[in-house]
Amino acid sequence: MPNVRFAVGIQRLIPFLGYHHVLMILIAAAIILLSLLLAGCSSSSPLIPGIFLISLYYQSYTPTYDPAQVDPGVTAAIANIVGRAQLEVRVGYFGLCVNPDGGSFLCSNNATSLAEQVSVDQDPLNLIWVASTFKDSIVFPYLLIVAIILAFVTFLLLATFPGWHEEHDARTGSDIDIKPFPSRPVSQVALALIFIASIFVLVSVLWQHTASVAAATIAQDLGNGSVKSGVGTTAMVLGWFGFALFIVVTIGLLVMILSIHLLDKLTDE
Repeated sequence: MPNVRFAVGIQRLIPFLGYHHVLMILIAAAIILLSLLLAGCSSSSPLIPGIFLISLYYQSYTPTYDPAQVDPGVTAAIANIVGRAQLEVRVGYFGLCVNPDGGSFLCSNNATSLAEQVSVDQDPLNLIWVASTFKDSIVFPYLLIVAIILAFVTFLLLATFPGWHEEHDARTGSDIDIKPFPSRPVSQVALALIFIASIFVLVSVLWQHTASVAAATIAQDLGNGSVKSGVGTTAMVLGWFGFALFIVVTIGLLVMILSIHLLDKLTDE
């Protein structure tokens, strides 16, 4: 019986689930994804350290030799300095996470406080400082913050769209379901805001991707044979999925506005 009641409830709800409600759900999902992206490495909570832009860590491997290297033997000197260090540092938009010895991560937005908890032998090449420099000088989270704010305003504007309601038809004597068209100015403002938010997210994600790959490559080359680096896959997925959802909402609003405009023309004729 509970399953039957649930199914009946869903069947009653679906006809009143408007087109704009779907767009609102997509916006809410995008805001959650981008918020998780911004929250990466901001705390030691489960899964949060796994959302990072780049990671730098000590690991011994066969160095890469190239004729362009003036002093290939420097890799041996770096290996002697690194010793048995196995520290890993991850960079997020607003914080760093450090794993000194393969255990749990220590996360903070203050690199100095993290460095004070690590010995010289654990971070002989100052990877914490390098990661902090990347975060402070290259990472720029404010476009994403503005995009989230614009998306939230768009969400509120969509919430003002009229939904289905019943009206009594005097001619037939029965109740009919009616859904008025949303305000054209409000629809156009919502479209403009979500379009701007999409552009901001695109620029931010491209910036994030390019900067992360470049920094990770340079750091690994400088620590040739002793330092490895990686780009955060989860952060990239969150950023691009958030952008894709914003684009879907932008296209959906554009199609809705054009459809209403076309219907107005047809009814006027």
